[in-house]
Amino acid sequence: MDKDNLTKEYSNGEVTIVWKSGKCIHSGNCVRNNPDVFQPKSKPWIKPEASTTERIIETVKKCPSGALTFYLNDSANR
Repeated sequence: MDKDNLTKEYSNGEVTIVWKSGKCIHSGNCVRNNPDVFQPKSKPWIKPEASTTERIIETVKKCPSGALTFYLNDSANR
């Protein structure tokens, strides 16, 4: 696997954040808008349990490169 083009998913149970490393331009929008969740010096660097689903969605929508996306976990359809 190409370590420069990883796709990782992080979930809080309600929403799953999808991060594509190859698209990331390191704008810092995610860290500035939601530092409780996006902590680039930590492993894992995305901690979705540290914020509300609504705030996560707001933050992900501000990602200028499209490296961060999300989908809602619909437990009724599983």
